[in-house]
Amino acid sequence: MGIRKRSVVQAKQVLRRVFSGPEPAPVPKGHLPVYVGETEKKRYVVPVSFLSHPIFQSLLSHAEEEFGFHHPMGGLTIPCREETFIDLTSKIYSS
Repeated sequence: MGIRKRSVVQAKQVLRRVFSGPEPAPVPKGHLPVYVGETEKKRYVVPVSFLSHPIFQSLLSHAEEEFGFHHPMGGLTIPCREETFIDLTSKIYSS
């Protein structure tokens, strides 16, 4: 349980929501913004290295099925619950 909780905390630090007033903060080099949520979309910044991980590729396939290559938020949109996204990315981070 302690390891799981620590990996979720670390993932939340990596996946920090990016806010800076009405305009989103710039994306650091080596990262990309993604919008997560079923109804209300929240912006997260993830490392580009996540793109090659099988769990993240599964999320991308789901996004492709739902949106094709048109993403209404203007960026990569992942249609899953925010809690699910954090849980899955914490597994990526800990592996």
